[in-house]
Amino acid sequence: MKTTQFLKAAGGIACVVFALNVNAQTASTTSSGSTDTSVGQKVDDSAVTAKVKAELLSAKDVSSTHIHVKTKQGVVWLTGTVPSSADKTAAEETVKNVSGVASVKNRLKIAAK
Repeated sequence: MKTTQFLKAAGGIACVVFALNVNAQTASTTSSGSTDTSVGQKVDDSAVTAKVKAELLSAKDVSSTHIHVKTKQGVVWLTGTVPSSADKTAAEETVKNVSGVASVKNRLKIAAK
């Protein structure tokens, strides 16, 4: 009976240590000089992307149906098309105000309807 309890406790401790180790990983530099992102960073970037998309959809002054959003290390890339330069500017300003956004790379193209 004590052996079973000991194995359960050891298994639980091993799971906790594994989980802490995964969360403790940080970006590391490779020999080519680029950085690999951690699992946590990818989750954060996904959350920022979701927030940005939601803000763009709710923005009254942005026609966002053809805007694509990608986020890497807090930098948000906007690609796609908008009907006017005012939409392009408004989209960038909307995205800059979202929490978690470090900077915005606005690559939107203007395409008349």
